[in-house]
Amino acid sequence: MVTLEAFQINGPARPRGNVAISGAKNAALPALAASLLTAETISLGNVPDVYDIRTFARLLRGMGAEVQLEAPRCSLTASNLNNPEAPYDLVRTMRASILVLCPLVARCGRARVSLPGGCAIGVRPVDMHLEGLELMGARIKVEHGYILAETDGLKPIDYTFRLKTVTGTENLMMAAALIDGETRLANCAEEPEVIFMAEMLRTMGAEVQGDGTDNIMIHGKSRLSGGSFSIIPDRIEAGTYLFLAAALPDSEVTLTGIETDHLGAVIQKLSRIGADIETKDEGVRINGHRNLAAQHMDTAPYPGFPTDLQAQYMALMTQASGTSVIHESIFENRFQHVAELSRMGADIKLSGAQATVIGPSRLSGANVTASDLRASASLVIAGLAAEGTTVVRRIYHLDRGYSSMEQKLQALGCDVTRIKVDHA
Repeated sequence: MVTLEAFQINGPARPRGNVAISGAKNAALPALAASLLTAETISLGNVPDVYDIRTFARLLRGMGAEVQLEAPRCSLTASNLNNPEAPYDLVRTMRASILVLCPLVARCGRARVSLPGGCAIGVRPVDMHLEGLELMGARIKVEHGYILAETDGLKPIDYTFRLKTVTGTENLMMAAALIDGETRLANCAEEPEVIFMAEMLRTMGAEVQGDGTDNIMIHGKSRLSGGSFSIIPDRIEAGTYLFLAAALPDSEVTLTGIETDHLGAVIQKLSRIGADIETKDEGVRINGHRNLAAQHMDTAPYPGFPTDLQAQYMALMTQASGTSVIHESIFENRFQHVAELSRMGADIKLSGAQATVIGPSRLSGANVTASDLRASASLVIAGLAAEGTTVVRRIYHLDRGYSSMEQKLQALGCDVTRIKVDHA
């Protein structure tokens, strides 16, 4: 038997109050990787206190970087990179580990990086990362689960991504930032996290144009400087709490510390289902009620609906009236939460990359098991909407990306407790 932590939730909940949104994990991890590009100090603010950040800090320390982490502050100085390696034991749970590959090769001329892991939501190929880096002049081979890369010097390239990839765009941007010459990247990801990376590289001394579009130009420098940066708010955490509040009648929740411009697709979807949502100076206010209309949804690259909110939206749709068809276009195995939602009474049918949800369903508390980070959040939403007690197991997935979730929910008046349970 192994003892792990779980959430015990007594529902239904009626959350009321304010939620302060943390910094974005998906912006903070690339920022940590970018610290490898310079010998000078990088200072970060608004860093979320989540497990993936602590793991990444350990990874950088193992390479020789000095890292002082006390969220929400982090200071990094990579003046002595004596071990350009990302070992399997540290990166097996975190796909963002691939982000150290290009900075290490650009700065040190070599890298040994374990093929990344992460949640079990489908194949996450890194072929475009490797293809672009190889075109820049790196010699690459993959053996025994590791990427081995070395170079005598990188050169600027013109490269078109076959598919939009956030980490692929960020990785090649970082490599290009240390190349004296202009690199052109086409079919780039347009996410706010990519724009934040561009702003960071500009402050460090590189010339970057076109971020926020699908064509980015980077004129790098042979040496980059340090700087101070504040991590952008987490739009996925914000979307999670918006869907949570919308799913719970009589809730009244205000989100603070957010960028509403980053939430266009989410706010639009909530408006279309009939949610009571209002953008205010201090953030976004949302009230839950019982008359939500089911709406279809397709995940898509930004500015479309984010795949990282698909599971949470599905939990919301179990409480809406009518039929909603949810199409997952990004990851082919991202419906593992369906079986657990069904155990709680949800009416969901799967067909390939499509889930059909018929609501509203009267959910009842049950023992459920999280399969990945965002699935964890969907089960928490369902548990808060359900009658009775729900135990969400394997919340170590949740701790990878949500800062202090039980404390934030408790502050809203929800009956959520972190407990220990035995797993076979």
